[in-house]
Amino acid sequence: MKKRRERLRALFIAVGMTAALAGCGSAESKEASAGGENPHIGIVFTQAGLGGNSFNDLALEGVKRAAEDYGITFDQVEPKSVADEEIIQDEMASSEEYDLIICVGEEQIDALSNVASVYTDQRFALLDATLDLDNVASYSCKAQEGCFMVGALAALAKQEQIDSRLTDNDTIGFIGGVDNPLINQFAAGYEAGALYVNPDMNVLIDYAGGFNDPTTARTIANTFNEKGADIIFHAAGASGMGLFQSAEEKDFISIGVNLNQNSIAPDYIMASMLKKLDTCAYHAITSIVEDTYTGENQLLGLGDGGVDFTVEGSNINVPDSVLQKLEEIREGIVTGEIEVPNELS
Repeated sequence: MKKRRERLRALFIAVGMTAALAGCGSAESKEASAGGENPHIGIVFTQAGLGGNSFNDLALEGVKRAAEDYGITFDQVEPKSVADEEIIQDEMASSEEYDLIICVGEEQIDALSNVASVYTDQRFALLDATLDLDNVASYSCKAQEGCFMVGALAALAKQEQIDSRLTDNDTIGFIGGVDNPLINQFAAGYEAGALYVNPDMNVLIDYAGGFNDPTTARTIANTFNEKGADIIFHAAGASGMGLFQSAEEKDFISIGVNLNQNSIAPDYIMASMLKKLDTCAYHAITSIVEDTYTGENQLLGLGDGGVDFTVEGSNINVPDSVLQKLEEIREGIVTGEIEVPNELS
């Protein structure tokens, strides 16, 4: 095993990857793992690496929590390119040292499809993407449920006039990256949440045409604001920075997505809808620990902790009365009393 690990370390250094091998986990967990009792996990991040509260950081938090709760040990690797991801996956799988190899993000699908098809006895988990192979458990989030919550928040915020910038009209906005089924899950949930609170709400919807075009998103946001939208939510990746720029320039309220973006512009971002990849990673490891692993697609929603929203880090005060109403809405979604659509009507 030591020789295999040294071979892995040498390979990662040779191709310029950042790796932390066999150094993660408590002393107790390392001892147990050496005795073959506790699972050993590998996690391969996207090329974006760690830092900045990214999806990679969230996934790592879930692995660390599993290390504390279950005593697992883990190795983590930060590839420097998409091409490196397949090399890492292949080396980890061929080493036969890992009870589970976790791969983060859609960009690893092609590599994982190749590697998992060769190493059919190796168990993999894919986070925030889907791959239909018997030895790949895919973990995705019910984004529409989290978006329902921030849509309801937007409508309640206007209804309660929680900020002097909010008018008494019935208009809010949504900016997507592209017009496709995935992004429209976000739009559908947001619109449904707003309409649940206020059936007269008019939700303006448009798309930036890509996920790295803040200029277009800023133009859309400006137009929406001119049409009366004083709260605008985005699911547009880096394009969403254009929304935040517009909010600062035009003095309206915005809502972030996926990660907690509130600190980017705390006077102009009221909340962020969260995709909880830490929960996804933790669930994947739990399935190994409890021997319930199946290579199936797992969808985690509000009830599973797979999505949520947060107002933490925002300077916009959301009253407890509004937060209490949102908790009641959350309970309705979790129990099934409230049905959340995943398509625009």
